[in-house]
Amino acid sequence: MRTASKIDRIAVPSLLRELCAVFNAHGKQVFLVGGAVRDTLRGAEYADWDLASDARPEDIMCMFPAVIPTGIKHGTVTIRHKKHSFEVTTLRTDGRYADGRHPDSVSYTSSIEEDLGRRDFTINAIAAILPEGHVIDPFRGRRDIEKKLIRCVGRAEDRLNEDGLRALRALRFASQLGFDIDGELLSAIKARPSMISPVSIERVKVEFDKIVASKKPSSALLRMEQCGLLRLVLPELLRCRGVQQKGYHRFDVLTHSLLACDYAARSDYKHTVRLAALFHDLGKPASAKCGDNGVWTFHNHELLSAEITRAVMTRLRYPNAEIDETVHLVREHMFNYTDSWSAGAVRRFVRRVGEKNLQALFDLRRSDSFGMLGTPPPPGLLLDFRNRIDSVLEAGRVLSRKDLAVSGVDLMEAGIAAGRKMGLILDSLLEAVIEDPEMNSREKLLEMAASLSERMG
Repeated sequence: MRTASKIDRIAVPSLLRELCAVFNAHGKQVFLVGGAVRDTLRGAEYADWDLASDARPEDIMCMFPAVIPTGIKHGTVTIRHKKHSFEVTTLRTDGRYADGRHPDSVSYTSSIEEDLGRRDFTINAIAAILPEGHVIDPFRGRRDIEKKLIRCVGRAEDRLNEDGLRALRALRFASQLGFDIDGELLSAIKARPSMISPVSIERVKVEFDKIVASKKPSSALLRMEQCGLLRLVLPELLRCRGVQQKGYHRFDVLTHSLLACDYAARSDYKHTVRLAALFHDLGKPASAKCGDNGVWTFHNHELLSAEITRAVMTRLRYPNAEIDETVHLVREHMFNYTDSWSAGAVRRFVRRVGEKNLQALFDLRRSDSFGMLGTPPPPGLLLDFRNRIDSVLEAGRVLSRKDLAVSGVDLMEAGIAAGRKMGLILDSLLEAVIEDPEMNSREKLLEMAASLSERMG
């Protein structure tokens, strides 16, 4: 198999050839750029087609029937073709980056080499001429792919000064691809981590999510700590460094959390589980107490961790549903099942946690277990509890008011007025049925409701 540095031509999918024919018919050049070229040279699959062309946005909108002006200010439009999207940016050079975020101006060019010269890293500054697929690599990006190295196009300091997010992107790419970081680039990040400060929180969140979604999130997160970025992006996580847990854990809270997140990542657990694994002990620094025996305790840290997790994810502008799910997992992660639990206790647990959240919570517990010693959890961890839950629910799946054999309408027909009193009665009926599913009959529940109503007056 040829190495990336020796590949001079890549295969071009038929859809791209179709688009290229339209550009060429109008006398325009078009190139495949960005991640698609990089990942093809790595021998990996890619999801997006990013194109560059000497055609102006207004030209492209006349050339194709379905074009969306997604970033027309910077020369970018999106072509819709056969249910696929193709982002096309006019070849350009960038002016000064006075705000450390966006170029003050852009100038269109006909040179693909000039366009590639404005990009962040050499591995992203490779193009393929369409339709033939011949590779253009003016900054030796193929060599860096072969060396598994993240290196800037030109001087690292200049590239980072243009856009402060590039510091985080470099660490993210290293984590995502399993690459190292060029020494000059790493030194430039360490020299001025505050360059990320002007970057919008939404852009930071996108990069952080990609780090968490990578195969080994700790790779980037540890580099963030070493470079000073963690203090600016996630100070709550950095506070966990040095918080000891002798007695049950081998590592401090930060290392434990990173290991838990790595386990969730390598196990391909869902994104909220990965976030919960990273955040589940954020409350430990504030709740830590060392006993006379030298053992550290963190009473109710899960409640404080849930509060801090909500604050962190809200600051990072996560959707409310994702925040709620992650916070719920963090709050519930300290359950302690034993064989002595009654069937009612099992049902109450399932009701509190939510049946749909059980798998995610158990995945979080397995991740947490790995983080304690850095060794895989026992294969049968929580299997007894899972089997018990299945058995108990099979005997009686009553977990909410809607599962009761009576409703509010039934109680009103029995003479109980709607309102707070009825709500309390329904809750009492539910508790009775959770404890004993055989109580879930219309006759028994109406009799119990009448007795409760009489006592409540």
